[in-house]
Amino acid sequence: MASEFCLPTFGYQARLKHCATMLPEEPNSRVKTFFSRNGMVILGFIFILSLIALIVVGTIQNKSASENFKYGIVFDAGSSHTTMYIYKWSAEKMNDTGLVYEIEACKVKGPGISAYALRLHDIPVYLTQCMGKAKDIIPKYKHQETPVYLGATAGMRLLRMENQELSDMILSSVTSVFDSYPFNFQGANIIEGSEEGAYGWITINYLMGKIKEKNIYKFIPWRKTESPATYGALDLGGASTQIAYVPETTNSVSSDKLMHFRLYGKNYTVFTTSYLCYGKDQALLRKLAKDAQELTIQGTGDFLQCRDSILDLFSVNYCTDSDCTFDGVIRPPFSVKFEAFSAYYYSMNFLNLTSDKVSSWDMTTEKMKEYCAMPWDKVSNAFARVKESYRSEYCFAGTYILLLLKKYNFTEYWNQIDFIDKIDDNAEAGWTLGYMLNLTNMIPAELPKPKPFTRPTYITLMVCFSLVLAIVFILGTIIFHKSLNFWQ
Repeated sequence: MASEFCLPTFGYQARLKHCATMLPEEPNSRVKTFFSRNGMVILGFIFILSLIALIVVGTIQNKSASENFKYGIVFDAGSSHTTMYIYKWSAEKMNDTGLVYEIEACKVKGPGISAYALRLHDIPVYLTQCMGKAKDIIPKYKHQETPVYLGATAGMRLLRMENQELSDMILSSVTSVFDSYPFNFQGANIIEGSEEGAYGWITINYLMGKIKEKNIYKFIPWRKTESPATYGALDLGGASTQIAYVPETTNSVSSDKLMHFRLYGKNYTVFTTSYLCYGKDQALLRKLAKDAQELTIQGTGDFLQCRDSILDLFSVNYCTDSDCTFDGVIRPPFSVKFEAFSAYYYSMNFLNLTSDKVSSWDMTTEKMKEYCAMPWDKVSNAFARVKESYRSEYCFAGTYILLLLKKYNFTEYWNQIDFIDKIDDNAEAGWTLGYMLNLTNMIPAELPKPKPFTRPTYITLMVCFSLVLAIVFILGTIIFHKSLNFWQ
């Protein structure tokens, strides 16, 4: 009992803790104390390093993903109408295939620009509506750096052949109009038929990813990376028609029909040719001119008779080579699929001949026979929303397209043709995008600089650093709780 008088007055638990601190530390206790005090510091240091590494890897890999966009405007001044296209792309990724996309297509009210040769004063009003749209759509701070191009095609080529002075006056007037807008006008030019075909080929293959290096075997060092097969391009306008593709061989092909490109480190030799006056509208005018001795032209609805009369439009008198198409042009052999657009698509789509079910030349011919034989009142009722002038021309247009493709020797390869309007809703198939890409040098001759890490390496690094962060967090949590229990 006397010993109780030797104890302090604080409680029993407090006395035990006080006495425990007076006892010498055991070795095991010192280890625990070290880890409890320094473990969190070490894990915290590892956590911070891993977090920094994760951020750095992600930033380096994706630093080009900034939302800094550029814009470009191209006017397609065709023979029957003019259309303005506005394109948009990421400024940091401008050389990556497929990143350029169409954000607006504005059809200018009125005929083709060549029709304004004798009324130049109407050209400013002619272009006002679509240029106003461009000003509204493109941010104001981007106006001065946005390039504007006008490319005139077969209608202006014909006018230039007839009257060089008038065609120059039109282009001069157009230049004055565009110079009055805040954009970076790059010129109004008449593009040659072979160029039109080549630009269409570039557009098709650019949007479909065929002229970009496909690194599908990048991680198999012994497998050589090859450029994928490209598509051919078939364009049908109002005054001319173009064909462009990479041929199997260029033997016996005139050098003026070949264009050479180096795109993404690959060389391409493209056969491209244009047939002036073989566009849909000019072909119809030529056909009507042949029948002009009649005061009234009355359709018969006879497909075979129509086909035979159109056949005379194709000149083969001075073409003796077995690979000759018409107008003396030798078409080199091909083994690629073709994308047919512009009037090809509009006519065949109206006639419901773009379906995969219409997979042969003979089947398409039978469908054309049925349409041409339909009574006019039935056609009018079935297509009441279509302008009468268009309805009256589709029998001719469809028949003419069949003969044109037959002259290209597609009768046995009908299922190798796709009739298209837009590519993945990204941009309209045509020459305008290829024209802009060429003039702005957006498709490099060589491959663009690769990203710092391959995709598998990038994913592996991100996963590893994320796992390290997770492990450090879990260990830190465990040590933290153990240290709390130890000191209690």
